[in-house]
Amino acid sequence: MFTLNGTPISIDNEYTTEDGVTYPHLRDPAVREQLGVVEVADDPWYDQRFYWGVDNPKDLDQLKAQWIAQTKQTANATLAQTDWMVIRKAERNIDIPEDVATARAAAIQEANDKEAAITAATTVDELMIAVGATPSEAPAPTPSITVTETVTISSSTDIPALSSADIQAL
Repeated sequence: MFTLNGTPISIDNEYTTEDGVTYPHLRDPAVREQLGVVEVADDPWYDQRFYWGVDNPKDLDQLKAQWIAQTKQTANATLAQTDWMVIRKAERNIDIPEDVATARAAAIQEANDKEAAITAATTVDELMIAVGATPSEAPAPTPSITVTETVTISSSTDIPALSSADIQAL
């Protein structure tokens, strides 16, 4: 992160000094040095789903209850898509297709395994692993892409390339 007089600043945006000098960006280290822009370390990263702050975990029992409820909700949503087949089997004795029965059994087993792992967790980091989160690691940065050129596909057709905003909208 970059700051100017203690205030965060983007080096990719246009900047105008108090004297009225405008810079299209501040990516040039020499310009940043001249203006007094300094790079400071970002605040330490922590997963806000599990921690109130760095080295300040949320209550483990509450987190377990939350993640078990989420696991059950996800399993129920998955099973709900084929519940009608189970009802049809119970009411009219029409067999459930084998692939559906196998998928339902797998969803139930996965939920049971995940709930057991959540229950067995004795620390927040163990809980994070049980639910598929990575403890103590920041997420990978999202690449920034800017495309502003026109791409020629044939000698008679010009198609404008997508901008980074267009790509993000996709």
